[in-house]
Amino acid sequence: MTLPNISPDQPVLIAGPTASGKSALALEIAAQQGGVIINADASQVYDCWQVITARPSIAETSAAEHALYGHLPFDAAYSAGHWLREVKPLLSGPRRPIIIGGTGLYYTALTVGMADIPATPAAVRCAGDDLPVEAMLAALDAETKARIDVKNRARVQRAWEVQQATGKPLSAWQDDTPPPLLPVETCAALVFDVDKTWLESRIRRRFDQMIDQGALDEARAMRHRYDPSLPSCRAIGVPELMAHLNGDLTLARAREKASVATRQFAKRQRTWFRSKMKHWTAYSPPG
Repeated sequence: MTLPNISPDQPVLIAGPTASGKSALALEIAAQQGGVIINADASQVYDCWQVITARPSIAETSAAEHALYGHLPFDAAYSAGHWLREVKPLLSGPRRPIIIGGTGLYYTALTVGMADIPATPAAVRCAGDDLPVEAMLAALDAETKARIDVKNRARVQRAWEVQQATGKPLSAWQDDTPPPLLPVETCAALVFDVDKTWLESRIRRRFDQMIDQGALDEARAMRHRYDPSLPSCRAIGVPELMAHLNGDLTLARAREKASVATRQFAKRQRTWFRSKMKHWTAYSPPG
């Protein structure tokens, strides 16, 4: 694989939609130039999902050093703030960072900055879990609503929790954001630019590969701990496979629903990248 023009001393950021081939590029950069591959995908931090979230394989983790993959239990609370605190010491480690993933908020926190918002008390989070999205939106200020994806329950609830716990709108916290840990101009920042039809074909093939590699076994092992309110259990493919195991969907129907959900997720990712990563270098994978 011919690499983009990257200095071996530069931190590397690789963003892109799910199933676009980011891991192959990260491994090639690590093999040719060295570095530690650091996860920036919100679903791959949990130890319960290896196959379903396409976490790096044993062969891949043997070929290059990896960090922040599968290190949390299924019910751990985790946010962009948690990730930022965990990634900070890795930025000044002995090996240059190669940060790879599809969670756009992590990259924004890293390269633009993130407000140091106090942790949300459990009681506030539980109260939010019981509220409909409309009720939480009604409590938010106009500026906050203009900045978040109001169709994303997790984003709405986070904004509501911040306001309830601190008495200060999320927008106000964001306006007090400290300098970023890793300004984008100091990095080789690559965002995958892939053909929609090509990506959809890969998404369908990858889900079939996951089934062949044991995704159903992973879901079966988690069946009695499955909680759809947990972020780990909202990973693409998990709700569909659980519905199949419960007898609510045939495997073919679960495959179709998971593929549709993945395509919709990839579309949201591409929208985020176009909006937030205009100054990154577009990268088109070979083939």
